[in-house]
Amino acid sequence: MIEVTPKQQIFMQDDVTTRLRRLATHLSQIQSLWTQGSSEDLILALVNESRYFIEWTVPDMVKADDIDRACELVDLVRLLTRWLFHWDDIWTDAEQKQSASVEISYWLQRVLEISRTEPESLSA
Repeated sequence: MIEVTPKQQIFMQDDVTTRLRRLATHLSQIQSLWTQGSSEDLILALVNESRYFIEWTVPDMVKADDIDRACELVDLVRLLTRWLFHWDDIWTDAEQKQSASVEISYWLQRVLEISRTEPESLSA
């Protein structure tokens, strides 16, 4: 079994809505830093931590039968992971940076929408 870190323990004490808002705050910071074109190390740290936030949130969304929106967040993790694998290319290419800024803007809005709405039930 994987040991829970103190940071994870603190994060997991919040309800899903609060966790999603914390994720949105990170995405907003990433977007702002992309726009400024600075703080590469800080952006990387925020990207990594955002991945953890999602990893720690999605299982509780699945338990609440909020499968579709949990899957959306998994897509966001895939995007952030793809960025990490291609970080040097993205960071040095203005067009890719702009594209990343647009993508993070979309995801920021989507995470905020998810955090404001009740889970969709899977009724037959």
